[in-house]
Amino acid sequence: MSYITHIDAAERLDSRGKPTVQVIITTDRGAFRSLVPSGASKGDYEAIELRDADAARYQGNGMLRAVKNVQDVIGPELIAKKFDVSTQQREIDAFMCELDGSPDKEQFGANAILGISMAVARAGATARDLPLYAHLSSLAYRASKPYVLPTPFFNVLNGGVHSGNPMAFQEMMIAPVGASSMAEAVRWGSEIYSELKTLITSKFGKSAVGIGDEGGFAPPISEPHEALDLLIAAIKAAGHEGGVKIGIDPASSEFYNTDTREYDIGMKWDHSSPQSGEQIAALYHKILAEYPVVLLEDPFAQDDWSSWTIFNKNCAVELVGDDLLATNINRINMANEREACNALLLKINQIGTISESIDAAQRAYELGWAVFVSHRSGETTDDFIADLTVALGTGHLKSGSPCRGERVAKYNRLMDIEDDIKRRNLEHSFAGANFRYAYR
Repeated sequence: MSYITHIDAAERLDSRGKPTVQVIITTDRGAFRSLVPSGASKGDYEAIELRDADAARYQGNGMLRAVKNVQDVIGPELIAKKFDVSTQQREIDAFMCELDGSPDKEQFGANAILGISMAVARAGATARDLPLYAHLSSLAYRASKPYVLPTPFFNVLNGGVHSGNPMAFQEMMIAPVGASSMAEAVRWGSEIYSELKTLITSKFGKSAVGIGDEGGFAPPISEPHEALDLLIAAIKAAGHEGGVKIGIDPASSEFYNTDTREYDIGMKWDHSSPQSGEQIAALYHKILAEYPVVLLEDPFAQDDWSSWTIFNKNCAVELVGDDLLATNINRINMANEREACNALLLKINQIGTISESIDAAQRAYELGWAVFVSHRSGETTDDFIADLTVALGTGHLKSGSPCRGERVAKYNRLMDIEDDIKRRNLEHSFAGANFRYAYR
């Protein structure tokens, strides 16, 4: 048995230079660290991230209250309980939720609770002498299944709140579905990213290759077809035509007017703006007909249920709910009842514990949905989600572009996991084109 003997926390910086929570848990096997990510485009149904709101520090973004909750409240209570980190992840997570007592973790902050949950998982893996992905796989009752290395969806063109350009759509992603391994998929992504930089420089000049929050380029474009044409050209220039597909995350809640129930994406391609749900759905169908898009995330706002349901009836690609679902089983069940989507975007900080994240993925699987693991725009160098993706067999994840340390940390970790699995002669596969149903 391995008990927690000490819990410490501190403010550290995320990839946007804002504070986040670092947690260090100590057991008889050593010290285990975690760093909690944060989102820029946050849905209304996410667990609460606790910030200080003290304008004198970090423009109100400090996290001293969350840090204090870890050190002075949750930590001592957990230590006194003498939970075994090797076998009681679920009990630890449930205890913290009960101690908080609110439905959205507003008492202590999901950032405080998640930091402990992540560190406990690492401590549990070491206590069992297992890699983190293997330990998490057993927590998800998938230890007997072959491992799946995920198809990476690289966000190489940024828009919306992740950039300074006028493009409303937040993410344009490339997915190397024709690659044969994780390492090859990363290589293809890097090669396309390099060609994209060359194309943007040639078309818009050197000043146009600035990058957004997630490492994707943010050239002066405003309409989706401009971004998609750039991607097609870069894929071809890199020599990977036919082997790479495209994913789009409009993050439509960011440009949805809740009063008029219209979407204002500021474009003139095919339709004027603003647009009704029906009009923007027609735009998406046009895009799907003209480009090799295989995944569409949050094409409608988080409460525009009717648009989701109507679109899902005739949607031939993976339709992912992010703000719609918030990694929350209650929201997943609501979406299932309304037949609103066919995939879950899994963000661990949306729900606040690793156990609840696993439960959300398992519920999605029960419904026959896909699960797409995601980073946040305010990321850290913590590579936890790489292990979680392999553990859950989700078949695909997004962690930004093949650029910036906090993004490539996840891709590098996935290549390390691939090498480790090969060394151990464990049964495994690379998801490739089967990214949507690799978990089966």
